[in-house]
Amino acid sequence: MAQQLLMPKATAVWLVDNTALSFDQIAQFCKMHPLEIKAIADGESHQGIKGLDPVQTGQLTREEIAKAEADPNHKLKLAEPKVRVPEAKRKGPRYTPVSKRQDRPNAIYWLVRNHPELKDAQVSRLVGTTKSTIEQIRNRTHWNSANLTPMDPVTLGLCTQIDLDLEIERANKGRPLPSAAADETLAPTSETEKLGFGAGNDREEEEKEIDAEAVFAKLKSLKRETPEEDEEDDYRR
Repeated sequence: MAQQLLMPKATAVWLVDNTALSFDQIAQFCKMHPLEIKAIADGESHQGIKGLDPVQTGQLTREEIAKAEADPNHKLKLAEPKVRVPEAKRKGPRYTPVSKRQDRPNAIYWLVRNHPELKDAQVSRLVGTTKSTIEQIRNRTHWNSANLTPMDPVTLGLCTQIDLDLEIERANKGRPLPSAAADETLAPTSETEKLGFGAGNDREEEEKEIDAEAVFAKLKSLKRETPEEDEEDDYRR
C-alpha cells in the first residue's frame, strides 16, 4: 500500500510559513501545482486553512527539511511510518471452519425452505457454498437429500443474524406486498349499509320517542313547581 501524505493543503501552508523550501519542492511533496503554493505564499488562497506540522505527524523529519533547504534540487521524501497498517483484504467466499462444513447442507436446506426469496448468490454468501450445491438441495437431487434436516445457519454459527436479516431485506426490496386472501377482504360499503337498516331506524325512533316523553314530563313538573316557589317568596317578603 503506497504511503500518502495526510492533509496536503494544510501541510503546504505550514511548509510555506515555517521553512525556506522552494515552491517547486513544496508542490512536489504535497502533490500540488507550484502556482497554488505561490498563491498560498501571497495570501491569495487557503487563508482559512490552519497549517499542519508534518514533523509532529511523523510524515517528515527535521533532517529531511534541512537537507532540502540546502539543496533546491532535492525532493522531499515521506518518513517511514512507525506503525504499518495492513492492507484491507478483498472480500471473497465466506470461510467455513472444517468442523462446521458438514452442517452447511442442513443450513442451505433451511434457507431454501424458509426463505425462497433468497437468490443462490445470497445463500452462497451466507454459508460459504457453491451454486451447484444450492441447486442440488433446492431440486432435491443432493446425494444426501433423504437425511437433510433444516437447521438455522445462525444457530449453527455459519452466519450472524445481522447478515441474514440484511440478505432477506435485500431480497424483499422492490417485491410487491402479498395480497390479502379473498375471505379476508372487507365487504363492500353498499352491502354493509343495507344490513340492519330497518332495525336501526326503529331503534332510533324509539329512542327519540322516549327522549321526547321524558322532556315533556320534566317541563310539566317545572311548571308545577314554579308558582309555589313564587308564592313562598312573596310570603317571605
